[in-house]
Amino acid sequence: MPVDADGREWSNGLFGCMSAFGTCLCATCFPCVVYGKNKHRYEHLNSKGVPHPDDGGSCCSGSCCGHGVLSVCGLGFILQMINRGHVRSRYNIKGGGCGDCCTSLWCAPCQLVQESRELELEEQSFGTQRY
Repeated sequence: MPVDADGREWSNGLFGCMSAFGTCLCATCFPCVVYGKNKHRYEHLNSKGVPHPDDGGSCCSGSCCGHGVLSVCGLGFILQMINRGHVRSRYNIKGGGCGDCCTSLWCAPCQLVQESRELELEEQSFGTQRY
């Protein structure tokens, strides 16, 4: 994506989540699983410079459980907002904390899919296919 002085746009639109139907369905029914996988994929790319070997690891990770517990209290969006900010920063994507908060709060499944697809683009640059 082209980058200007303020950064660039997301590679995929927020409401294009249906193009990754499986991830969209999982993010709608089990957002903690997609959050956990996104977080681990991001952290692995950030620390090791290569894709996570197990596509984000187990669906029952500590990140997933933490998100699940906070979601029961209606606060799972906070973790999503923080991770979205990290992904935006890594890829120099335009936006800010307020937008991350609103997107994570009101469009959580679409936000999780958008984030997953952004990570997937970097992973594909290594020749790794994700479905």
